[in-house]
Order: sequence, then C-alpha cells, then structure tokens
Amino acid sequence: MNIPISAFPNFEAQVPRGDHVERMVCSQCDWIHYENPRVIVTGFCVFEGQILLARRAIAPRRGYWTLPGGFMEIGESMREGASREVREEANAIVETETLLATYTIARIGQVHMVYLARLSSPDFSPGEESLETRLFPLQQDALPWDELAFPVNEWALRDYLSLGGQSVTQPFEVRREDRDVRLTSVDCHPDFLDQDDGRTV
Repeated sequence: MNIPISAFPNFEAQVPRGDHVERMVCSQCDWIHYENPRVIVTGFCVFEGQILLARRAIAPRRGYWTLPGGFMEIGESMREGASREVREEANAIVETETLLATYTIARIGQVHMVYLARLSSPDFSPGEESLETRLFPLQQDALPWDELAFPVNEWALRDYLSLGGQSVTQPFEVRREDRDVRLTSVDCHPDFLDQDDGRTV
C-alpha cells in the first residue's frame, strides 16, 4: 500500500546536507524520503518470425496490446524479472537473451529494460492480467500499431524491425524525437467497455 508522503506532517521539503536535490525530510529524525526511478522489465518474445503480444485486462489501456512486462521485484535480476512477467502475463516459458533496449522516460521516473527472449514453443495463454495472447508476424504491415498500449511497445517493435534481421550490437535508447511522446488519454479499448453502463471494467 502506497501512502503519500503528504500524510506525514513532520516532513518538509529541503535539500539535505551534501545533496543537491530538494527532498522530503523528517523534521524529527532527519530521515530522507528518496524517490528513485522504477525499473520495468519486458520480454520481447520471438517465435519463428513472430512476436508474442498480450491484450491487457487491467488499466491503464485495458484492451490494448502490449509486450509482456512490468515492474521489477526486489530479489530478482532484470532477466529473471522479464521471464517472470512473461510467465505471469502469457503463461509462457522463455529464455531471456540479449538486451534489446533501455528506454528512460525521465518525466515519469521509469526505466524500461527490454530483453529479447526465445519462446521455444507456441505454448502460451492469457494470464490474470491479460484478456488474450497472440503471435503477430514481425512485419510492418502485420503488427497492431494503432492498438498498442504504450509508446514503449511501439519503440521496441520499431527498433527491432530496424535491425533487418541483424543481431543487436548496442541496446536501443529513447530517440530525441520520442522524449516528449505521452500516453494517450484513452484508458480502455472501445471494444472492451462494460456493456451495462459504459464504464471500463
């Protein structure tokens, strides 16, 4: 449960000694509340020239397609986290391989680590956070570009296709022209609204 720091009236915004950034500091014990970027780990799961995507069953962007991924957990490596997320969202077992991309989204404090992952068989199914899982041909005209959940999904697919079948020699990063790209305000795919009252479910 995340409790906002504002719930503690003894915290004040100040620059701690030896620091250069304003942080929330306890006026009673000098404890410093650090806010650091969150790490998101993702599996770019390839099988026979196809990519595994999952249709989200949760907000935000319910009903839109995404690469299986999520927040890294304490006690696991990034590779382990990417494999776990694929297992949770697509019930698939993968071998994480090369780091495909590191996308830093500074304005929202996120670092996305996208790993190429080998799917040994087309044995997958929707996990609890997914409505559907499907393999799409890794071809420009076969991918659901207009139904991707997040900008990072588009970047990873675009960058992978730019390799033209070559191996990754250096992980991709956020392009200058993409730094200000924001998530659309549409929270739910129109085909996945609650039919009774129009609310998202």
